[in-house]
Amino acid sequence: MCCSDWKLLRPTVASLGCLVFMEEAGEEKKQPFRAYAVSGKRRKLQSKEESSPFAPINTLDDGCLMHIFSFLSPIPDRHNSALVCHRWRYLACHPRLWLRVDRSAKDSKEPGVFTDIESAVSTARPGDTILISPGRSHLASNIQINKPLCLIGGGELPDETMLACSRGSDSALEFLSTCKLMNLTVKAELGCCLLHRSGRLIIDGCVLQCETNPLDYLSYPIISTASGTKSLPNINCSSSDSVSVSRTRIEGGAKAVLTSGDLTLQRVRVIYARTSLFFWFEVECQS
Repeated sequence: MCCSDWKLLRPTVASLGCLVFMEEAGEEKKQPFRAYAVSGKRRKLQSKEESSPFAPINTLDDGCLMHIFSFLSPIPDRHNSALVCHRWRYLACHPRLWLRVDRSAKDSKEPGVFTDIESAVSTARPGDTILISPGRSHLASNIQINKPLCLIGGGELPDETMLACSRGSDSALEFLSTCKLMNLTVKAELGCCLLHRSGRLIIDGCVLQCETNPLDYLSYPIISTASGTKSLPNINCSSSDSVSVSRTRIEGGAKAVLTSGDLTLQRVRVIYARTSLFFWFEVECQS
């Protein structure tokens, strides 16, 4: 091969690089080169994984990740985080992120712990869950709830966590937003246990008690003044103002529900137990 021909072939040899060298070196040197090529690919994949923006946060332990979730607003940020995976759902919905009401914690400086329900409700953010400690009676008189909250009794049975409404109060709790009550006993002498103004109220596994006295015709476990969406035909009633009751004992009072708006009592079911009655019903606009 002359010098001019070598100059013409030089770019081709340079571009082929190690391929020409392998052909001349024989089969014994091919294997090490292939191993080196594979290891190079693995290094590239490993470097990509290490530089992935999703890897670092998943390497955090549960306590650190839960602490990060505590800074998120319950709705919609923490709710959206719970949709990522099973681990994030468990941590985002962990009871450690709930607010707690404990009358015995007067000197406690632990964040998220309150001695009364009214303070917990005023501090809570929309979507928060408030866990009410069992054992002692908690005072609840005309407490307005105007943001989505969930109130849960901390005992095994609803009778272990009582919210008592003092005489002369219109209601124990007044609801102006979508809320949920679970595993609680609400007791009122006069007036009503729960006053529903607007939003969707869900009552599950609770006890509503009205004192039995000569004036019990003035007391009602539930009073609803919501107007529903009857004047707006394009809105679906299932997402409007309503009250949903399930597995709940109702004791005393003139009748279980008093409505003064457009909502009506529907789909009533009653199960008779040995010592009490359990109710399932809906209070919503007529479909």
